[in-house]
Amino acid sequence: MVSLNPVRILKNEAEEEKSEIARLSLFVGAIAIGDLVKSTLGPKGMDKILVAHGRNAGQVQVTNDGATILKSVGVDNPAAKILVDMSKVQDDEVGDGTTSVTVLASELLKEAEHLVEQKIHPQTIIGGWRRAANVAREALQNAASDHSADPKRFREDLLNIARTTLSSKILSQYKEHFSELAVDAVLRLKGSGNLSAIQIIKIRGATLGNSFLDLGFLLDKKPGVHQPQKITDAKILIANTPMDTDKIKVFGSRVRVDSMAKIAELEIAEKEKMKDKVEKIVKHGCNVFINRQLIYNYPEQLFADAGIMAIEHADFDGIERLALVTGGEIVSTFDQPELVKLGKCDSIEQIMIGEDTLLRFSGVPLGEACTVVIRGATQQILDEAERSLHDALCVLAATVRESRIVYGGGCSEMIMACAVMKAAAATPGKEAVAMEAFSRALQQLPTIIADNAGYDSAQLISELRAAHNSGVCTVGLDMENGKVACMTKLGITESWAVKRQVLLSAAEAAEMILRVDNILRSAPRKRVQDRGHC
Repeated sequence: MVSLNPVRILKNEAEEEKSEIARLSLFVGAIAIGDLVKSTLGPKGMDKILVAHGRNAGQVQVTNDGATILKSVGVDNPAAKILVDMSKVQDDEVGDGTTSVTVLASELLKEAEHLVEQKIHPQTIIGGWRRAANVAREALQNAASDHSADPKRFREDLLNIARTTLSSKILSQYKEHFSELAVDAVLRLKGSGNLSAIQIIKIRGATLGNSFLDLGFLLDKKPGVHQPQKITDAKILIANTPMDTDKIKVFGSRVRVDSMAKIAELEIAEKEKMKDKVEKIVKHGCNVFINRQLIYNYPEQLFADAGIMAIEHADFDGIERLALVTGGEIVSTFDQPELVKLGKCDSIEQIMIGEDTLLRFSGVPLGEACTVVIRGATQQILDEAERSLHDALCVLAATVRESRIVYGGGCSEMIMACAVMKAAAATPGKEAVAMEAFSRALQQLPTIIADNAGYDSAQLISELRAAHNSGVCTVGLDMENGKVACMTKLGITESWAVKRQVLLSAAEAAEMILRVDNILRSAPRKRVQDRGHC
């Protein structure tokens, strides 16, 4: 007698989804992620409120940054996780285009779903997509222009890129002010692209329009009591060391005494130890001591007696950047002063911004160092403004490194879509159908931008496509007036590096998801506790 029960080779807790069901599960997850963020696309995109649970319960973020939204949303679907990772990579690589890359990958998979339903094999679709991606990249490269040889024109390009990037953010109302501010900060880097030299400080109060660029380094700290409040020709020792006298820091130690006099002796010994440490620090020849950790009252008094400005509890990010811009080193031991490199700057003084007192380090050796001070009414506004400005700075730094530019407003996507459609018309076989689908997915980006602004996308996209097919390749969407217009006149410019990254990342991620025909959810590994030998 032959048993008809299927043979199970996986463990009881393991699950398996095969072929069509697996593919459908991935398509649904990826399309859902695309639908989640696509309403934030474009200058008239909407924002999302993210409310935290767990440890940060009640914390609220208001944002339209794709990477921030996806990073905060917990997803279980494998395809959704791939798109979330892809948006993180986009954010790390070029800083902007996180929403565009997610939406494009999602639209490609939406098109792939229809093609698979028509019994076109996934490998055929992938073959067509690869051809289409190559054609699109070539078209984008041909449409790019480079004005880096003319500093005045290149600065105008950078300003246009900053305006375009900020037009879809919370800073759109003040985009002229912030564009100038971001371009000035990035051009100070002299092509190094080292964004860690640009510090961003958020101070509540006033409005976003009161934000400014300070040509120095600001530290949100105050000097100790009775210490110099202003220093010229500063020699700075930057340290990460404990400066407290009232703790015996030996893990698990216990001290037993038989009288109060012995406690007093221990305290005196601790004080002597701290006095020796301060004397070693003074021998370095510094007049400013900045410590990552707390400085207690006794060492603070010793520094005041020695005429040294001592600043405590500077956050690690702050002292790392301070070490970079002043040319110093972070030290933890003080036995060899001749081997320690001190930081230098012309002067250190206190300044007031709103109700906050900060220290300004002027004339630092790293000439490109600067600080952007962002003002705003609430913490949520400040956080979103920082994310928006960070995106603009990243895109500008990427453009300084790779100076080619393309036109925005859906113009670049339509150039690529038309080139892919023409190539598809000359391609025999089923791959041509996949190439047409790739072209339709590219056209979805300007369509969504128009939809988000409340305009008639069908009318606008047909006008845009007709203009490009008739050879007018600088036409894009004017979202202020709800019509198609010349992007050169409007100055809507984007970085070529960002657009290329969006195209390639989305195509690769969509291809990876389309290749899958099986999802295996493995059984969780049971932890065996070793109870030891009796």
